[in-house]
Amino acid sequence: MTKDILLTTLNSSYPHSSFGLRYLYANLGDLQERAQIIEYTIQRNAMDIAENLLSFKPKIIGIGVYIWNSQESLELVSLLKRISPDTIVVLGGPEVTHESESQQICKIADFTIKGEADFLFREFCEKALLENVLPEKKFISGDLPDIKAIKAPYAYYTDEDIKNRVIYVEVSRGCPYRCEYCLSSLDKAVRSFDINEFLGHIQTLIDRGTRQFKFIDRTFNLSPTTCTQILEFFLARSDLGLFLHFEMVPDRLPTEIRELIKKFPHGALQFEIGIQTWNPEVAKNVSRRNDLEKVKDNFKFLRQDTGVHTHADLIVGLPGESVESFAKGFDVLAGLDPDEIQVGILKRLKGAPIARHDFAFQMVYADHPPFQILRTKDIDFEWMQKMNRFAKYWDLYANSGNFKKFTAYIKSQATESFFWEFFNFSEYLSKRFAQNYGISLNSLFEAAFNYLKEVKGFSFEEARDLLTADYLAPGNRDLPRFLKYDLVAQAAAQAAQAKNNVIPKRQQRHMSTT
Repeated sequence: MTKDILLTTLNSSYPHSSFGLRYLYANLGDLQERAQIIEYTIQRNAMDIAENLLSFKPKIIGIGVYIWNSQESLELVSLLKRISPDTIVVLGGPEVTHESESQQICKIADFTIKGEADFLFREFCEKALLENVLPEKKFISGDLPDIKAIKAPYAYYTDEDIKNRVIYVEVSRGCPYRCEYCLSSLDKAVRSFDINEFLGHIQTLIDRGTRQFKFIDRTFNLSPTTCTQILEFFLARSDLGLFLHFEMVPDRLPTEIRELIKKFPHGALQFEIGIQTWNPEVAKNVSRRNDLEKVKDNFKFLRQDTGVHTHADLIVGLPGESVESFAKGFDVLAGLDPDEIQVGILKRLKGAPIARHDFAFQMVYADHPPFQILRTKDIDFEWMQKMNRFAKYWDLYANSGNFKKFTAYIKSQATESFFWEFFNFSEYLSKRFAQNYGISLNSLFEAAFNYLKEVKGFSFEEARDLLTADYLAPGNRDLPRFLKYDLVAQAAAQAAQAKNNVIPKRQQRHMSTT
């Protein structure tokens, strides 16, 4: 089978579907029948991807480029243009929308569309395929599309997508805030889709079996009217076992929204709440506005009066933020008891205004994706590495939900600071593990077990009792060996026995009953 137009991208993992490609496909008009969406993951070999794409004999390949796939996309584009130079490669996506001219991937590709490409890509394909005309300029841009004229992409989620993947939706585009680390700070206004048409599409997805929706709107609760209408829609269908993810403005939770979310079943709603920093001076540096007292009140309400799962964000490495300042903010946020605290390390997004601070705050970033901060005036490289490890281990232990009693114990030991108490554990883990990825769950449990005994002075029985409840909570039936037996005492007994044993060690091992 051949297709003139292929729409492709490399997702970070299979459960993530490409919302952008479905928008492009939905708006191709009469060219739809000549096009196809094909998605891969960044784990897939670039040569295999190139082979698969070119087997369709495409004339145009559109590739979505993001911060998580930019390196892999560069390799793919390089291969495509070397193997099939006549195939037109068109790039799009946030990673190539800014600073495009200096990027190697844009130099290799034939064309790059900057910004929202819902209509621009269709216009490009119509000119190229129907009129045999290509743009004179390598970089293509245009006015923002009329949001009411954009065709919705929801019909192009397949049954397989609905069954196994994240279903992304949006009721608006843009953000009114100017947070300098975020590309949404460049938006001029918030534009909204027709709410009744949107809810019609959502109903169709529900009828097809969709039960989980992830809203990508930057400020879902910006408009109380729209927010209320959407929540009322889902509340009326909450008996279906829905799970809804929203990104919320932290200090904006009016009474009408509060009253609605109180009615949802426990765990049906997840709010991602971007705090980023609790330091007012740092917030001012990056143009972040939060009424922190209202934020505290909203967290207290969410914890005490609702069943909302809260996911709060903090960023390490913002200009003017030291480790000590971050620790204080972490402790305040942890005291509000969100279900998760996502500790992110600052990344330089191309085009983001935070670049204006590079000189004054000595901001140094990696020059390869994901362009993570390496050091600042306030956090040197050694401490930034420590914070990287803290973030990873915090995610593995606290955010995962696998160590609730253990994490609660660590928190109970924090006479002054929960951050520094967990930091000490993170440093212990750093010495135990050569790397902080690819660590099995059993290894994490064993590390926590040894920490309790070696650092906190727990007996075998005390450490076992604390961790056994966590280990069995997900439904595990059998305990690992280190939680069953006191291996230290057992080894000592075996050593004493072996000292007076004349039987050779090899034969002893075959005779062992343990």
